[in-house]
Amino acid sequence: MVNRITGVSVLGSTGSVGTQTLDVIRSFSDRFKVVGLAASQSYDSLRQQVLEFAPEFVSCNQEHMPSKFLCGSNASLTDIETVATNEGSDIVVIATTGHVALKPILNCISLKKNIAIANKESIVMAGDILTEQASHNMAKLMPLDSEPSAIWQCLQGESSSISKLVITASGGALRKVPTDSIPRAKIHQVLNHPTWNMGTKITVDSATMMNKAFEVIEAKWLFGVPWDKIDVTIHPQSIIHSMVEFEDGSTKAQLSPPNMKLPIQYALFHPERQENKHSPSLDLETINKLTFEQMDPDRYPCFNMALDYAKKGNTWPSVLTGADDGAVQRFIEGKISFGEIPKLIENTLTSHTEIVNPDVDQRIEAANWGYEKSLELSS
Repeated sequence: MVNRITGVSVLGSTGSVGTQTLDVIRSFSDRFKVVGLAASQSYDSLRQQVLEFAPEFVSCNQEHMPSKFLCGSNASLTDIETVATNEGSDIVVIATTGHVALKPILNCISLKKNIAIANKESIVMAGDILTEQASHNMAKLMPLDSEPSAIWQCLQGESSSISKLVITASGGALRKVPTDSIPRAKIHQVLNHPTWNMGTKITVDSATMMNKAFEVIEAKWLFGVPWDKIDVTIHPQSIIHSMVEFEDGSTKAQLSPPNMKLPIQYALFHPERQENKHSPSLDLETINKLTFEQMDPDRYPCFNMALDYAKKGNTWPSVLTGADDGAVQRFIEGKISFGEIPKLIENTLTSHTEIVNPDVDQRIEAANWGYEKSLELSS
């Protein structure tokens, strides 16, 4: 049997998830063809990707693009929309941050394309719309992050009702720091994650636990589970990526080393599984023990605050994502302390006037407003 080559476009190709997606594709070059690449900056990295993978379509921020950027390539320089929706793309990988890919995602869904998504913000902002449209168009929304991927894997072949989802969290880089010292944490401490090698923004969000709040919201929409049936537990080893408890009391868990390439590969090949000699195997004897801890809300004030606003719906989740982007940016710039991040986010949210039943454009506008307002409040 000859395997069909699958066309893949990667939005956010130079970031952490994007580069790891291309690593997986390198391991299976006989199964995948890179059709499109999109990145906002990182021109040198993007150019190297273009020369290696020879995509047909490339998108980048052209305002500061170096001359002769596509020299030696036959790719067409276009917009992110074309990279996502061109007819050669069977799977579109959403590895961007923020809401830049929200409209391309919706257009891909309308074209019945399968979407492998690592972009939490789009689901937080418009999970209700995305899941409804995906169901209507019979398009797949396949999660790439390890926790929602673990839930997705545990649900395969199951028809029983879900009693509870348990999302695990590493606890971030500050898990062992005394609570009263956390507000004064420096950037090098926050970025020193014990188990995961991620981008700067997501590593800061891991330390505040904002990323885990986003994953709860993500799970609510992707798996259709009520808020009160989603729990979070601290699991420092990052080996169990999430668990599903069913109505008969049985619990299924997905275990693997903390490596993003496994959930990426699972999505690209779904519903198949493939051996990858470059992926590490799990050695439980070396790990020796798996532990769990209750999450301390005093240590992670962003978590409950984020969920409280997300549950309000309408434009609140959108403002939440924008406010978080702005607050994390200010922290990275050294303009605010780590302890001021939750205060800045909440001050931004309390300044917002809700829009009821917002459309996609209004949700994007609300996210932009949240970002700009957080910068204004911290200037």
